[in-house]
Amino acid sequence: MSTTSPTPSPALSTRKKVTTRTFRQKKQRGELITMLTAYDYMTAQVVDQAGIDCILVGDSLGMVVLGYANTLPVTMEDMLHHCKAVARGAHMPLLIGDMPFMSYQVSVEEAVRNAGRFLQEAGMEAVKLEGGRERADAVRQIVAAGIPVMGHIGLTPQSVSQLGGFVPQGKTAAAAKRLVEDALILQDAGCFSIVLESVPAQLAELISKQLEVPTIGIGAGIGCDGQVLVIHDLLGLFDRFVPKFAKQYRKLHDAFVEALEEFKTEVEAQAFPAVEHSIFMDEAEWQALLAALKESGVHVEGTDPEGQSRISRI
Repeated sequence: MSTTSPTPSPALSTRKKVTTRTFRQKKQRGELITMLTAYDYMTAQVVDQAGIDCILVGDSLGMVVLGYANTLPVTMEDMLHHCKAVARGAHMPLLIGDMPFMSYQVSVEEAVRNAGRFLQEAGMEAVKLEGGRERADAVRQIVAAGIPVMGHIGLTPQSVSQLGGFVPQGKTAAAAKRLVEDALILQDAGCFSIVLESVPAQLAELISKQLEVPTIGIGAGIGCDGQVLVIHDLLGLFDRFVPKFAKQYRKLHDAFVEALEEFKTEVEAQAFPAVEHSIFMDEAEWQALLAALKESGVHVEGTDPEGQSRISRI
């Protein structure tokens, strides 16, 4: 068996692996950060090939992959399973695992242990968790264990019951001030980056300018240091609803349905599989088979021009 390593494609060979240090350098240079979700091997490959800086294996998989009404039912085992697939498919982006509901809220010790599993078992390079000042102790201890942490404030989907639904945050002066404070607290606790979700654009820009670490916006306007979208929203694959802040660059759900309907029609009309989709035996071997079957007492019904036949036992 050959031991020669495969030659990387020219596009991949000229790219550098994205790290948490890359994030900080990009902010310092004024370069924007791109981040998308992925939940499986194939999607991770495509995101990597597109040159995206970061992949978040988000707990949003609960809704767009597993069909839950929200992210709350997602478990550690769900997350680790999908993270492993993504880690096999993507190599250049920074890989971040989303810590699911109740994997870090019970105790700091449990938070550290579960964060470690993302790196040790699932091939992730960082974790993300939701919440502001109330998560500062967990962030400090996870970072102290050598695990990079991305924060997440504003609309935090795991707190959707407490927030009263998927509603924008920080729209009053008092609420906005608290988010500014939370961002600074998370930075001081050691977060290398912070997601700002569904907050006013002016507030997101203000926070971004206050922080030394980069912000990643989703529904937070253009003033953040980077942007993230759920890939199913970007591609128009999830038709249950479309968030106001999501841009559908394609509407692949409709294309999927059309392709499947076309497949159904062609199968029922015997238009698929056609000759070019079929495999045939060498004619001499085929005739030898027919002769052998005849000697064995198997009756072979009439064959078509391509050598296909229906065989029945006498």
